[in-house]
Amino acid sequence: MESYTDEYFMREALKEANKALAISEVPVGAVVVCKNRIIARGHNQTEKLTDATAHAEMLTITAAANYLGSKYLDECALYVTLEPCAMCAGALHWTQLQKLVFGASDLQRGFSLVSSPLLHPKTEVVQGIKANECKQLIDAFFRGIRE
Repeated sequence: MESYTDEYFMREALKEANKALAISEVPVGAVVVCKNRIIARGHNQTEKLTDATAHAEMLTITAAANYLGSKYLDECALYVTLEPCAMCAGALHWTQLQKLVFGASDLQRGFSLVSSPLLHPKTEVVQGIKANECKQLIDAFFRGIRE
């Protein structure tokens, strides 16, 4: 079986972020990978669904859980273009996620700003994969809103 890299899966998450951008959502995208295979994809849909919880991570977690028939993602990795917020990190804790990989840090709302650990203790965290591409997408979106 061919083995894919973190960069490969982050490119797939970036494709999802571009789908969000195309519908005027904050461009955050995510994929869940299990056994080297993407089992779920998602992007922000808070405006479309008029749901403040419809973050890319939350939608992708739900899709992955439905695919697996399990609330646990303990053999899965989540690739997301922006550092998850505290809400999403809390949800990831309950899934017992094996690995979290994110691109750009969120210096205003990211989970790492919270002093107590939000993720499951066994969750491996990798940050900064394709960070510049992820950050540029977010920055361009917010620049467009301000103009």
